[in-house]
Amino acid sequence: MRVVAAMSGGVDSAVAASRMLEAGHEVVGVHLALSQSAATLRESARGCCTIEDAGDARRVADRLGIPFYVWDMAERFKQDVVEDFVAEYAAGRTPNPCLRCNEKIKFSALLDKALALGFDAVATGHYAQIHEAADPAAPHGIRRELHRAVDMAKDQSYVLGVLDAEQLERAFFPLGDTTKPDIRAEAAERGFSVAKKPDSHDICFIADGDTRGWLAGRLGEQKGEIVDTEGTVLGEHGGSFGYTVGQRRGLGLKVPAADGAKRYVVETRPESNQVVVGTAELLGFDEITGDHARWCGPAPEGIVSVGAQVRAHGEEIPATAWADGDNVEVRLERRIRGVAPGQSVVLYDGTRVVGSATIAATGTSTRR
Repeated sequence: MRVVAAMSGGVDSAVAASRMLEAGHEVVGVHLALSQSAATLRESARGCCTIEDAGDARRVADRLGIPFYVWDMAERFKQDVVEDFVAEYAAGRTPNPCLRCNEKIKFSALLDKALALGFDAVATGHYAQIHEAADPAAPHGIRRELHRAVDMAKDQSYVLGVLDAEQLERAFFPLGDTTKPDIRAEAAERGFSVAKKPDSHDICFIADGDTRGWLAGRLGEQKGEIVDTEGTVLGEHGGSFGYTVGQRRGLGLKVPAADGAKRYVVETRPESNQVVVGTAELLGFDEITGDHARWCGPAPEGIVSVGAQVRAHGEEIPATAWADGDNVEVRLERRIRGVAPGQSVVLYDGTRVVGSATIAATGTSTRR
């Protein structure tokens, strides 16, 4: 099989490429240039896609003896990930750019180009597993399923929950059965210079981690009020886009709570540029309405029991869910706190990823 190995310049993608080669595939390494003005060196562990990273990827490819190319996808990344990120925050939502990158770049733009050039699949260094199951309705009677990784501390199935069945047919995740320490040991044994290279962290295009400052540089300062649920003005801010539901730090409130209780962001109102704060009890919810549903196989029929995860490394909560076209309704068995519209809910059946949806709204049931 002819495979494009997406090589970021890190240790995970290096070992993924080597494993695909060792498995007998014809492998070509590809580094995605996602920045229109790539830095020479990393500014921090958060950054990626620097010239340094491209060089690290090339050295691994040379050691493996495989062809290596840099594919420029900076404009596509800017439109589908960065501009979407800005627009979502401006609209009062909190997006997950890693899911959008997997959906729009790595398993859409990259995969489409690979297939157009005659390749069969794309391999990445994500920590997840592909299992095969018998299914008479699937091509060749086999359905490829997305499952959690063995190393739960590194499991990335959440950010891959946007992949559909067709994309999974063309995807390989060679690291899903191995822990991260073992991957680093394997990289060292293979003589890869990246064996001890620090992991990058999202958000990759905000190298210093200052999301509020980064957004302000693109949306401009927009002074507004911080209010309580009664509308009393408690402070001011430089733009509601810089706040997210559940946030407690950095509020700069001028009026303390009468009972001394901690206050959190419970809502952002972009239309009036207000940030609403309240007590922790107001953050709890057990109902989720999601849109932009993406199924990793057949869509569920009727009401199904699932596990629901709302953060990349969050807890899985027992729930029931049902699909209605592009929308999904989820009912959690217990209330959880601090999830904002724009984030994603990923549904599981055991270790298998059923699918995902973007959170459009949350609510509380009348159940006791």
